Amino acid sequence: MKNFLAVLLFFPLAGFAQTTPADPKAAGVADSVIMAMGGKQNWDNVHFLTWNFFGRRTLWWDKWTGDVRIEIPAKNLVILTNINTHQGHVYRNKSELLQPDSILYFMDRGYKIWANDSYWLIMPFKLKDPGVNLSYKGIVNDSLGNSCYLVELTFNKVGVTPENKYHIYVNRKNYQVTWWDYFAKSTDEKPSVSNPWKNYQPFGNILLSDDRGESEGKISAIAVSDQMPPHFFDRL
Repeated sequence: MKNFLAVLLFFPLAGFAQTTPADPKAAGVADSVIMAMGGKQNWDNVHFLTWNFFGRRTLWWDKWTGDVRIEIPAKNLVILTNINTHQGHVYRNKSELLQPDSILYFMDRGYKIWANDSYWLIMPFKLKDPGVNLSYKGIVNDSLGNSCYLVELTFNKVGVTPENKYHIYVNRKNYQVTWWDYFAKSTDEKPSVSNPWKNYQPFGNILLSDDRGESEGKISAIAVSDQMPPHFFDRL
């Protein structure tokens, strides 16, 4: 596997979305990361993904339909939305909110929560999404002392915050992301947030990291499944 992944650094895989502008080395690193995480086919085959975002809220995501269920216990709030249609239902204290402006607000809020929380968990699988610009920045050591390929991510008018920038550190031995730096603006020289990506574990046929270091803690209750209860995404 190691030798195969090394080849990918210079010959990007077919079938992935191409990044803009094209950077063959960066695209090759991204392909190697995706392969190390289980590969595009195994990621596409994931039907339902569940996780708890640092103890704040739990999300259930139907990757095939775009349905998302978000439970926020501290606010007695449940948001049922679809990230493609932005339609759904909202419950506070087990009572459905029926005001159109409230529904509109929470559909938008639910989408933004999903976009943020999922990126903290599955970013390595999104390195080659349409609109993601990848730039290869050379070989550096991450803050844990690992020798890494450094890849810069910027965005071409996609996502909730297209002005962001990330530096992704990819371990040269196993092609796992070991660290990331988050920059609020692509012009910033110093990151606003820096976190490790540790404790990779298999979930079904993919690998995911649940540990973001002492400053954030762990993403818990991660699960990959093929079935969910009936109406789980459309009613309380």
